[in-house]
Amino acid sequence: MSSSLFAPTLETSRLRLRPLQVQDADALLAIFSDPEVMKYWNTAPWTHSSDALDFISAAKQGMTRQEGITLGIFQRDTCELLGKCMLFSYDSGSKRAEIGFGLGKAAWGKGFIQEAGEALIDYGFNTLKLRRIEAEIDPGNSASAKALDKLGFIREGLLRQRWQINGVISDSALYGRLVSD
Repeated sequence: MSSSLFAPTLETSRLRLRPLQVQDADALLAIFSDPEVMKYWNTAPWTHSSDALDFISAAKQGMTRQEGITLGIFQRDTCELLGKCMLFSYDSGSKRAEIGFGLGKAAWGKGFIQEAGEALIDYGFNTLKLRRIEAEIDPGNSASAKALDKLGFIREGLLRQRWQINGVISDSALYGRLVSD
């Protein structure tokens, strides 16, 4: 499979999804250093610019190795970074990947996850030829559960006491969507 397939730029009516660059690090840090944004993540809020730079570097390496796709979510008209979306844990043999999103608070409740998600899911099924896309969320994250429901995902299970972050133990709800759904 061509490595360019793992570094796409996707466009919707309001958004441009593109690979993150070093120049995006400050805006990325501003989003993911916010404890409210990171409340349901399996890592603590970022604290240093190196966190953002390391994330961008790891994302580029993952795309080069064809392990997944990490894209910044940008508003088309202003080029403002709103967050990130990913297809990761790509398994070419099983034709599946996991999807994930993160948005800054200013972008919450505006339908951006729905719009970015539809574009990324379409790319996964129609270009990468995935059979299945999975998602894992904290069961208490009702906003993510609602977004996944709107994107056609089905809750398939619960992993009890899956994560421990900063001393807090939490479960994970598993969701899946098939190309045939």
